[in-house]
Amino acid sequence: MVLVTGFGKFGILSQSAAAAGTITIRTFNSTADFTIPADVDEIEYLIVAGGAGGGSNRGGGGGAGGFRIGTGQAVTGGDAYTFTIGAGGAANGPRGGASGAAGNNSSIGSPVSLASAGGGLGKGGPNAGAGGNGGSGGGGAHSSSSGGAGGSGNTPSTSPSQGSDGGPGGTNGGNIGGAGGGGGAAAGGAAGSPGNNGVGGAGGNGTASTITGSSVTYAGGGGGGGFTSADSAGGSGGGGAGTGDDDTAVAGTANLGGGGGGGGGQSSGALGNSGGSGVIIIKYRTAT
Repeated sequence: MVLVTGFGKFGILSQSAAAAGTITIRTFNSTADFTIPADVDEIEYLIVAGGAGGGSNRGGGGGAGGFRIGTGQAVTGGDAYTFTIGAGGAANGPRGGASGAAGNNSSIGSPVSLASAGGGLGKGGPNAGAGGNGGSGGGGAHSSSSGGAGGSGNTPSTSPSQGSDGGPGGTNGGNIGGAGGGGGAAAGGAAGSPGNNGVGGAGGNGTASTITGSSVTYAGGGGGGGFTSADSAGGSGGGGAGTGDDDTAVAGTANLGGGGGGGGGQSSGALGNSGGSGVIIIKYRTAT
C-alpha cells in the first residue's frame, strides 16, 4: 500500500493505493464545490457544524456543532456538490450579560442534502434564562431565583443523535453561582454550581472519528462561566474553557466544531468566546 498526504485545492487530501483501487480522503475546512470522480457511486462522510459562542458575565457555555457520520451514502459520479462549512458563533458584548451567537450549519448539497446543525447559544447571565437549542444545546445562565435551563441538543432531530443537551445554570440567592456548560456530541453539559462562589459547569465531551485513519475527537461543548476564580473545562473535541472572576473565556477550536466558553463575572463581568468552525470529511474508492 502507498499512502500520499498533502494539501489539495479543496483542503487536505489523503490517498492510499491498494489492490482493490485507490481510497481517497478529502477534508473540507472551508466551503467549496467539488466534482465527484466519475467512477464513484458512494461515500463515507463526517459532517460537523460550527459551535456556538459562550455567554458573558457568568454566561452559559456554547453548544457544540452537530456531529454526523455515515457510510454508503449514494452520490452521482461526475456531478458537482457544494460542501458548506458552518462558521462558529460569535461572542457578543457587552460584558454585562450578552448571549453568544448560535453556530452555523454544515452541509453537503443537493441531491445528497445532508446537514448538521449549528450549536445552541450560551446564554448571557446572570438571570437571563435558557441556553439555545441546536446540534448540541447551549448552557443556561446563572440566576438568583431560578437558573436557566440548558438548551436542547439534537435539534432538529436526527438518528443517530447529532448532539446532547446543555447544562442548566445554578440557582444562588446571593447571585454568585455558576452557569451551565454547553452540550457535546457524546455527553450533555454539566450544571453550574449553585453554591457561593460557584464554578461553571463543564462542557460535554465530543465524539471520536477514525475516518482519516487517525482518531480525532470533534464537537465538544464550551464550559460555563462562574463567579469564583476557577475555570470550567471545555469538553474534549475542541470545547473552550469557561472562566471565573472577570476573565475572558476560551474559544472553541476551529474545524472541530467546539463550543466557546462562557465568561466569568465577579464585578464588571467578562466576555464569553466564539465557537469553532465545522468541517466535512469524505472518503471514497476509485478503480485506479
